[in-house]
Amino acid sequence: MHDFKITNVRIIDGTGAPYFHGEVAVKEGKIVEVGWRVEGDARRVIDGQGLVLSPGFIDSHSHSDTTWFLDRRGESKLMQGVTTEVTGQCGASAAPFGEKRRAAQMAMTTEEGSPITWTTFSEYLSALEKNGVGLNIVPLVGHSAVRGSAMGYDRRPPTEAELEEMKRYIVEAMEAGAFGYSSGLIYPPSSYADTQELIELARAMAPYGGIYATHMRNEGLRLLESVEEAITIGREAGVPVQISHHKVTAEKGWGLVKDSLKMIEEARAQGVDVLCDQYPYIASATSLTSIIPGWAHEGGPKALLARLKDPETGAKLKEIVNENRSGGGWNRLLITSVRSEKNRFAQGKRIPEIAAIWGISDVEAAWRLLIEEELEVGEANFGMCEEDVKTVMAHRLVMIGSDSSATAVDGPLAKGHPHPRTFGTFPRVLGKYTREEKVLTLEQAVYKMTGMAAGRLKLWDRGIVRPGASADLVLFDPDTIVDTATFDDPRRYPKGIEWVMVNGVMVIENGKHTGQIVGQVLRRPGYRQ
Repeated sequence: MHDFKITNVRIIDGTGAPYFHGEVAVKEGKIVEVGWRVEGDARRVIDGQGLVLSPGFIDSHSHSDTTWFLDRRGESKLMQGVTTEVTGQCGASAAPFGEKRRAAQMAMTTEEGSPITWTTFSEYLSALEKNGVGLNIVPLVGHSAVRGSAMGYDRRPPTEAELEEMKRYIVEAMEAGAFGYSSGLIYPPSSYADTQELIELARAMAPYGGIYATHMRNEGLRLLESVEEAITIGREAGVPVQISHHKVTAEKGWGLVKDSLKMIEEARAQGVDVLCDQYPYIASATSLTSIIPGWAHEGGPKALLARLKDPETGAKLKEIVNENRSGGGWNRLLITSVRSEKNRFAQGKRIPEIAAIWGISDVEAAWRLLIEEELEVGEANFGMCEEDVKTVMAHRLVMIGSDSSATAVDGPLAKGHPHPRTFGTFPRVLGKYTREEKVLTLEQAVYKMTGMAAGRLKLWDRGIVRPGASADLVLFDPDTIVDTATFDDPRRYPKGIEWVMVNGVMVIENGKHTGQIVGQVLRRPGYRQ
C-alpha cells in the first residue's frame, strides 16, 4: 500500500529532459515508482489533472539560519515550492560563535531575537534539529563567523596562530556536516581578508569535498577582477566555486555580466568548477550598514555605532557616504526593516522620503536611522537592469536562489517590509520569465531550481523525480503560477502552487500549510557521525 499516488500529471523530472505524462507513488518518505501507470492502491490519491509535478525546489542561496527558532514553518519558502535551502551564505553563518565574535556583538541573540545557545557548528546543527525545521537545510559555515570567532573584527592579516584557529573552525564545521564555506567580501570582518587567507581556508576544507560560495568583493565596476579572485581561490585550493547572486549593481557597469560569464566558461574549460546563482529582480537587499566604508566597521558593531555617534568621525563618514551616493544614489535605497516601533513608518519608504518627513538631509536621515535602530536597518537597492537579469538567467551555468530568509504573513516573523524575493522568487521565474517572457523553457527553469542545485551539492537523492529519491515534490499550475509580492506590498504568497511535499509528507495542500514540521538538517555526503 502506497502512502500517496499522484495521477494525471505532466512530470518534469529535474534533469532538463522534456516532460512526460504519468503517475508517481510515494511510500515512507521515498518515491517508489514513476510510470505511465502505477500499480497498487494508495492511502491517498491526488488527481493532478492540468498540473505539473516536479521535484521540490532547492533554494541555492538562502539566509534562514536562525528564523526557525521563532517560526518552524518556513512558510514563505514552502508556498513557493521550496523544499530545501542552502544557508550560511555571504560569510554570515550562525556558527561558530566564539568568544571574540561574542565580544563584538551588540547582543547575545540572533537577528530575530532568540538566544544564542551554541558555540560550535556541531552545537548549532544540533539546536536546529532539536527545534525542528519546516524544510530541509543544507548548511554552509561562514567566513565572517570563523574570522570573527578567531580574531574579532580586527582589520589586519591573521597571525599564524589565528589562521590555524580559523582552519580548525572550518574543519570542525565540515566534520559536523557542513557542505562548504562561504565568504561575504563586502561585509566586515570577511572583507578584511586577502585572497591568500581565503585560499588557505579553502585548502583546509578541500579534503572534505566542500564548495566555496562567495559574495564577491565587488559587484559594480570591479566585477571582473572580483570574478577573477573567486576563480583563483577555486584553482589554487582545488575546490568548486559558487558565485552568489551574480549581477552588476552599478549602472555604468550594466552589460559586464556578458564578460564575467565568458570568464566563468573559460575557467571551467581550464578545469575550475565554477557555477553561479541568481534571484530574478533588479534590486538587491542587505543591511543599511553596508553604505559605511569597511574601515569604520573595525572592532565590530559596537565600535561602528560609536564611530557613527562621534562628532568628528561621524562627520568624516557622512562626507564619504554622501559622496558615494551622489547622482541619485539615495533615491535608490528603500528601507525594508527597522527594529523599533517609533521608526516603523520608514519601512517601505526611500531615504529622501524619510528625510523630507524629518526635515533633514538624506545622509542625516540615514545616520539617524542607523543610530536610533542600533544598526538594525534593512534596505533594498535598485541598481540592476532587466537585460542583465535575463542574460544571467538564460546562461547554462546559473541556478536560482532567493537570497532571503524564511518568513510568513503572520506570526513572530511577520515584521518589516522585506524584498519581494522573500515571497516570490521561484514563481516569478516560472511565471514572468518562463511563461510570459520565454527566457527559459519550463524544463530549463525547473532544472535550474532542482537537479542543477542538487548536483552541485551532491544530493543525489533530491532534485529529481525517480524511484529511490526522497519525496520532495511540488504540484503547480504552469498556466497560472506567478509571484504576487511587490516592493510596495511584499508580504503576499504566490499563485499557482497547489501541493508541496517534504520527505513524503504533504505540507502544503490546496495552497494552505498543513502544520506539519518535517524538514531535515542535511549533512554533507560522506559525513560520518
